[in-house]
Amino acid sequence: MSLLSNRLNRLRVAEVVELKQTAEAEEATQESAPERPPLMIETLSTAELDCKQQLHRELLKRMDLSLIDSLDEAEARRQIGDLCRQLMEELAVPFSTQSRQKIMKLIEDEIMGLGPLEPLLDDKTISDILVNGPDSIYVERFGKLEHCPVSFSSQGHLMNTIDRIVSSVGRHIDESSPMVDARLKDGSRVNVIIPPLALDGPQISIRRFMVELLSMQNLVELGSVDAKVAPVLEGIVKARLNILISGGTGSGKTTMLNILSGYIPHDERIVTIEDSAELQLQQPHVVRLETRPPNIEGRGEVTQRELVKNSLRMRPDRIVLGEVRGGETLDMLQAMNTGHDGSLTTIHANSARDALGRIENMVAMTGISFPTKALRAQIASAIDVVLQVTRLEDGRRKLVSIQEINGMEGDIITMSELFTFERQGVDEKGNVLGRFKATGIVPGFHKRLAQRGIEIPTALFEPE
Repeated sequence: MSLLSNRLNRLRVAEVVELKQTAEAEEATQESAPERPPLMIETLSTAELDCKQQLHRELLKRMDLSLIDSLDEAEARRQIGDLCRQLMEELAVPFSTQSRQKIMKLIEDEIMGLGPLEPLLDDKTISDILVNGPDSIYVERFGKLEHCPVSFSSQGHLMNTIDRIVSSVGRHIDESSPMVDARLKDGSRVNVIIPPLALDGPQISIRRFMVELLSMQNLVELGSVDAKVAPVLEGIVKARLNILISGGTGSGKTTMLNILSGYIPHDERIVTIEDSAELQLQQPHVVRLETRPPNIEGRGEVTQRELVKNSLRMRPDRIVLGEVRGGETLDMLQAMNTGHDGSLTTIHANSARDALGRIENMVAMTGISFPTKALRAQIASAIDVVLQVTRLEDGRRKLVSIQEINGMEGDIITMSELFTFERQGVDEKGNVLGRFKATGIVPGFHKRLAQRGIEIPTALFEPE
């Protein structure tokens, strides 16, 4: 009997270990980044490329491009397609129907769009397009950079595309003004820099504009936000807490700001202020303001600080500032402290504590001298919650910390970390493993939420 009992015990232990390993593997799989589908971009063979260039030259000779602007895009593309088909018949182009369609599409893109960049702009998986010269184009997909097989035919071809981008927004670029920020028709941000500042030729950086609106549920499914803190994020917006979203470049600050703004009630008047319009608020009463760069003569610039001051005269219920990066920080703090509760903004910083330090530095950029203690007291009074987002090594954007600002102790702003992402390593595919956990601190704003009828169970803040 003792031998049989020992054997049964060993089997039970083995089953428990196996179940535990299976559960850990499933949890790791849920946290790991999804497999990336390959980049599907069709390229032309050498013969097809020569044919395309020949057709393009012939088409430019026969077509009055000055009339293109008077036509809508669909009609213009139809006429270009008809002329391309006619030229292909005349030249007896020796390609299949599929190859002909591919060549015609690229010619249409050359005349109506941004040439080789058009297929990349059509790919919804691409978040950034980086052109380092005619033959070097990279894209970011799922948080990772990869080389792209498309190219421009020459540096002149690249410069023509740049001229088309900047002229569409009434800007000008040349050696005397070699840097330009612009925006594409779909809202994507573009930065262009050319020689002599760019030593290896013209450079284009395009940050894609997300047409599809994401929701908090999308972030939960992607693993960017833990499901248990989603109600907390919704609650702090509805309870009109002032929120600062901190993170590095490309960490998902604007995406988080967009999603949180979706919780603002529809009966409030919202004023948004941005350098480049990216926010997609769905409320009916939204006033959108955007800064204006100086013209060629260096005049006419309108800064974020001027817009923040003006917005205070527009009877806003909430002010949403795309990003603080200068003197407008002081005006934003004053707005948060003078009745504009529930305002939201973002800042570039590596941690929540660093974000507060950067705010101090940016207030100093106004040239106004404040006693350190008085300035920190104003920051502590204005901002209620700091959300820290980051981009992990595996390419995923993730909310890694939620911190509440408690007030002042002496000259120091005190903060309490409510939730934190605890890293547990990296798997064999390079995916970051970890879990988002509560620290055990019940926030001071819990009572404020309850007073507004927003019930968040205290058990949510208890460590597991």
